Amino acid sequence: MAAAEEAAGAAPDYEAAELYTRVFRVGALGRCWRQRLGPPDLSLAAEVAAEADADVDVAAGLGCAVETAAELRGVCSIDMLMSSDKEKDPDVIPEDSSLLTLRIRKKALEKREETIIVDRACRQETLAYEMESHAIGKRPENPTDLVEEGELLLTLNIFYPVIFQKDLYKSAFFYFEGIFYNDKRYPECRDLSRTIIEWSESHDRGYGNLQSVKMEDYTFNDLSLKIGFPYLFCHQGNCEHIIIITDIRLIHHDDCLDRKLYPLLIKKHWLCTRKCFVCKMYTARWVTNKDSLAPEDPCFFCDVCFRMLHYDVEGNKLGEFLAYPYVDPGIFN
Repeated sequence: MAAAEEAAGAAPDYEAAELYTRVFRVGALGRCWRQRLGPPDLSLAAEVAAEADADVDVAAGLGCAVETAAELRGVCSIDMLMSSDKEKDPDVIPEDSSLLTLRIRKKALEKREETIIVDRACRQETLAYEMESHAIGKRPENPTDLVEEGELLLTLNIFYPVIFQKDLYKSAFFYFEGIFYNDKRYPECRDLSRTIIEWSESHDRGYGNLQSVKMEDYTFNDLSLKIGFPYLFCHQGNCEHIIIITDIRLIHHDDCLDRKLYPLLIKKHWLCTRKCFVCKMYTARWVTNKDSLAPEDPCFFCDVCFRMLHYDVEGNKLGEFLAYPYVDPGIFN
């Protein structure tokens, strides 16, 4: 009976359709999956046996020998599509390419050389900045760093804060389901949640009994979570990040299997760079308000255009304006 109740409470059940699940215990979910799946499903070994089974299935479908199916797999493999001409530079796009995608990329590269403008909306450019491929299927050199079979893999979406803060203090906490997990690994760490808990307890504000524990005493397997529900990470005193667990699944042999590489950054939000309003080529370094020489307020300028437009050759101010140095968020990319 106890096992049945644990299984019922472990499986994610959507409380709000298409939004988030009901609360479930991460470790219990992993145990339920491992109990119901067999060793072949949990194995992290390369799928050599799967290729042999595939040859048997292909042979049965074509009515040929298994050796013939294996030979077909080798002849029709991706390696056979590679060019035999080893002298060609793979980074140089030929002029007479018949592939539309290569022609589009060639045009984008030529535009970048002429105008110094990178079109991030181009699909080819966007895929070039994906960060996931460098760790797919990567195995550790040291066998002790290999991820164990049946481990859970959580995908988290961490949102940027409204205000960027420098990394000055080590104090931080995660907030999940009424519990503050405070980072107390260093002597200088403080309990940032204490003020919030005292504020909640000073009046009956409807938040229930909030708790504070040490983060280092827990792992994700010990937590109760909702998939798709917004949680909180706070550091630097008031720098807050919304955290959403978007996926939870068992590790696969095609995933990164090197434990030391986790947490693994698979994608990073690209901050848009604001260009100079005049030349539309260089990153803005100045922003002006109440500018009699600008068509809009505020208006952004690179250093060269700002000085050419607002000052004469002797450095005297032209027109009326308020100017401030501008730090573009795109430089943090």
